[in-house]
Amino acid sequence: MLIAFDSTQQALRMEMLLEYIEIEIDLCPTPKGITAGCALSIRFPDDDESAVWDVIETEKVEIRGMFRELSDGEQFEQVVRD
Repeated sequence: MLIAFDSTQQALRMEMLLEYIEIEIDLCPTPKGITAGCALSIRFPDDDESAVWDVIETEKVEIRGMFRELSDGEQFEQVVRD
């Protein structure tokens, strides 16, 4: 899973929040297949999706979107919370 952001400030804030709750993350460049206002994205394990949504909502983190990587690794589909 991947989260894209509109600002570097929000990406770094989210990095800190997810590290605090011990979710394994990778701060990485935003893939070309995703339009975002910020060059940074965060990758995290699919199994942590629910916990990540909870952080986004409770901490009011502004994101461009959450995305699931498709099989080719270059295309993504946006994920919305159930």
